[in-house]
Amino acid sequence: MKILGVIPARGGSKGILGKNIKLLGGKPLLGYTIDSVVESKLLTKCILSSDSEEIIKAGKRLGVEIPFIRPAEFAKDETPSIEVIKHALEFFAASNEYFDTVCLLQPTTPFRRDGLIDDAIKKFDSGSYDSLVSVRKVPHQYNPHWVFEEKKGKLEIATGEKEIISRRQELPKAYHRDGAIYLTKTEVILNSNSLLGNKIGFIDTTDEDYVNLDSMEDWKKAEEILKKRS
Repeated sequence: MKILGVIPARGGSKGILGKNIKLLGGKPLLGYTIDSVVESKLLTKCILSSDSEEIIKAGKRLGVEIPFIRPAEFAKDETPSIEVIKHALEFFAASNEYFDTVCLLQPTTPFRRDGLIDDAIKKFDSGSYDSLVSVRKVPHQYNPHWVFEEKKGKLEIATGEKEIISRRQELPKAYHRDGAIYLTKTEVILNSNSLLGNKIGFIDTTDEDYVNLDSMEDWKKAEEILKKRS
């Protein structure tokens, strides 16, 4: 199985200025994801996709492959990750280089344990999945069976059930994506325009350090995690 790792890192972040190359614990944020890539033995190739000269220079110093500068049309605030991935696949296809699977690795979720990428790849390869994502357990008070949606000024159980599950012990396990890893078959990306498809596997990272960097409050949390680690 040929796997293309893609690290998306555009310029122009607003919540945290210069986020992708901002120093976290003395290292550019981008460096944490690149370290995880270097540690992986199962990724066939991994590239950085960026529109920013500054980020590209930093990426080169950190040793990641940068085969192109991402076109501005794929570097807007509203550009979905799947368009960034499709652009990368088309770039390599133009040189007759093809991949069975894509591994999306977002720098904004920097704390991946050693072996996580390869563990995810092994699980993905052993199952008949369209995709596999890293997830964390949802606390019971936020379980979708206990969450309400507003409809026409009234509340209804988000799952559509008429009666609420009364006991916490009876709630099914629920998970949310943590953004650390997306593995998706190339055919699902290109034919279904989806990063998930229908058969979704998962790897549970609930017990591991976690932050998804979107605001300076998140950044402070990341700094606290590093302090605890040291």
